[in-house]
Formats: sequence, structure tokens, C-alpha cells
Amino acid sequence: MDPAEAAALATRHLSRHDDGELYLQYRVTEAFGFDDSRLKTADFHTGSGFGLRGVTGETTAFAHANEISAAAIERAAQTLKLLDPAKGAPSEPPPRTNRAMYGDDDPLSAIPFAKKVELCQAIDAAARARDPRVAQVSVALQGSWSVVEIVRAGGFAATDIRPLVRLNVSIVAKQGDRRETGTFGIGGRHLYDQLFDPATWNRAIDEALAQALVNLESVPAPAGEMPVVLGPGWCGVLLHEAVGHGLEGDFNRKGTSAFSGRIGERVAAPGVTVVDEGAIENRRGSLSIDDEGTPTGRTVLIEGGILKGYLQDRLNARLMGMEPTGNGRRESFAHAPMPRMTNTFMLGGKDDPAELITRVKDGIYAKSFGGGQVDITSGKFVFSCTEAYRIEGGKLGAPIKGATLIGDGPSVLTRVKGIANDMALDEGVGICGKAGQSVPAGVGQPTLLIDGLTVGGTAA
Repeated sequence: MDPAEAAALATRHLSRHDDGELYLQYRVTEAFGFDDSRLKTADFHTGSGFGLRGVTGETTAFAHANEISAAAIERAAQTLKLLDPAKGAPSEPPPRTNRAMYGDDDPLSAIPFAKKVELCQAIDAAARARDPRVAQVSVALQGSWSVVEIVRAGGFAATDIRPLVRLNVSIVAKQGDRRETGTFGIGGRHLYDQLFDPATWNRAIDEALAQALVNLESVPAPAGEMPVVLGPGWCGVLLHEAVGHGLEGDFNRKGTSAFSGRIGERVAAPGVTVVDEGAIENRRGSLSIDDEGTPTGRTVLIEGGILKGYLQDRLNARLMGMEPTGNGRRESFAHAPMPRMTNTFMLGGKDDPAELITRVKDGIYAKSFGGGQVDITSGKFVFSCTEAYRIEGGKLGAPIKGATLIGDGPSVLTRVKGIANDMALDEGVGICGKAGQSVPAGVGQPTLLIDGLTVGGTAA
């Protein structure tokens, strides 16, 4: 579509509303699944389309199609006629930026199909050669390249080109009749080069195998309320789910979050600072601009335990009298944007990670999490540990299996008794779900000591 034509269509159909945009997207994706020492799946898909959204007050009209043409956009614009005209002046367009958080190159076309299959084969063979207890190896390699353009009334247009790659290795180890699994993934907004580096994929094998072998020695997890030490990096997914979603603007505008109306209040222990930052180069959750055209940045959500702000898209920011924070995100052109996290993490403190463990006489150390669930209204969560250990007498003990952590986000933050100096971001594999939409996201945190979490275990 000619850019001038797109601008004219956006101006004609959106200028009578408070806000809105024409969102154009082209996307190509691929995925390889290697299992049982052979290629099981190889998917390749290209698609394009547009989403047209108009907003008046707090009412949204949205239509989309996978045909980019003036005729299709004109048909979609009929939906916008259901909206009342704006009562005031339209919202100002987002500020412009030339800053880029990643390169424009397409990772999919840079490496031939055969080389990608050879990588999966090499990882499978190397993993099986590591240890005789390796019973099964699964390798998943995924990549995408997306070009988006956001056009608004009055001539505003912004373009973003987004690469994304990911490698996952899963290993099943067998000892006698017992089988246990270990997994490790890595990725980000860059080309495949890093994943093809032998040092990278060998580390993925080592990490997945180590977790599987540790779990072979695990004993049933204890149950009850006890101190919990959370490891750095990926354990920040608990923060993401239990706290992050509750700080998104739509939930707080509607009063359905445990943090609604509490800006300026203490919501966490002193020393707890939580930020969301979409402007970190090459990170999985990063964006140069969000899906409304707003440049991403660093938003302080909690500072020193005090609630400072929320994550905002344009609609909720306008209705709450706040500024957009660059967190308007959507899964694709077929979805309307909403407030979403990018890379959400807790800043590090001054404690030594090993010293935090010595403070615990009887508890657990959670190194990695699997799935979890959270209720936004209350902040209550349940998370499963994929690798965890007993702490006995201030020392790490046996690995444990079947541990789940149960609590609520607001209470957990008030029970933080130690914040280590080892803050780390995750390896780049996070996926965030909300209202049926999935987007890539990042998490992170330092080692944390939490004085009292309910542990659901299987020990008699």
C-alpha cells in the first residue's frame, strides 16, 4: 500500500475520534521440532494484514483483515461508525524516536534450512553423548521477523522491524525405573548467530542435563509455611505474574487490581524496587516502539517499597490522567492493544546470595519455575518449582520434587527480608498471556529471601 494512501485513509476515518490507529503488519515465522533423533516438525508461515481501531471515551471499535488494501480498510471503517464523535480535541500523537533496540535483518533468511536441521542434529547427538542416563532429547528452534507500521490521523507514521529467535533443549534422564526432565532455553531479538555458537548450545545442553540429573536424586518436597529463597533471573516470573499484571493500567483504572488507588502507599518491604524497561537492546521483551507507536522506556513501578506508577497504554493513560509508558502491546494485527509488560524485574540489593541461605534454618531454595497461575484481583498465585532444594541449618540440602509455592503478590513483597547483589535477567524465553493474547516478555530479579511462603509438598 502506498504510504500516502494509508495516511489519507487513517486521517479520513480516525480524525473524528479521541484516538486510534491503522496498524499494518507483515510477519514470517518458522519452527523446528527435533525429537527421538529425527526432525518431527518443520513449520513455515508468512502472513500480513491490518487492524483499524477507533477510540472515543472508553469505547473502542476495532476491525481487522488479512488483506491490505484500500477497499478492505474502507470496509473495516464501517465498524468505527458505531462510535460517537470525540467531544474534545483528538489525543496528541506519540513522540517520535530514531532509537532502535535491535537490528533490521531477517534471521530466517540468513541461514539455510539445512543448517538449522544440522544444528538440531548436533545438539541431539552431543546431549546423548554426555551421559549414559540420557533417555530422550528434544530440541526446538524458533524464529520470526515482523515489520509493523502504525499510521495515525494527521500524518503520523512509525515503523518497527522486529527479529526474534529462541532455542529450547529438553532432556529426559533415566535411572532404574525413574525418569526426570530438565529444560533450558535461550533467545532474544537478534539473529540466529548466537544460538549457532557451540558455546551457547553446549551450555543449553549442560544446563538441561544438570537439572534432569538433579531431579533424579530429588526427594518429596516438604509442606507448610516456611522461609523461601528464590534464585536470580528466571524466578522473576513469579514477580511478573504475582505483581506485574496487577500494575497494568487497565486493571487499576477499573479498580480490579489489589494495587488500585494505592500510588504513594507502601506496598513492599524497604529496598524493593521494581521496574519495567522495554528499552534494553536485543532483549526478548524489548521494543523500539510499542504497538501504538509510543517509544518504550524505563518505568519505575515500585521504588523502595512505595508504589510509584502503573504500566499504561494510550487509552488507559488518557482516562486516568497519566502519561503513556510505551506498554501498549498486541499479539498481532488481529488484536487491539492493551497495557502489557515488556522486561519486568526487581533491582538488586546489597546482600550476599550465599549469606541469605545461611539465615534460613528450615526452608527451601527455588532455583527454577515451571507453570503458574495468578488471580489479578487478589494477587493470589500458585507456582510449580522445576528445580528446588531443601535448606537445613543454613545449608543447601537434598533436591526436592513436587514443590509448589502458594501466596499472594502484595503480601510476598512485604515479606522480603533479603535482597542480594546478583540481579540477573532471564535467558530470553518468556511468553506472557493476557486476555487471549500472547506476547514475548522478559523477567528478572536478584536472589531473594522471603520470610514465609506456603509450600505445597508431597512429603508424608
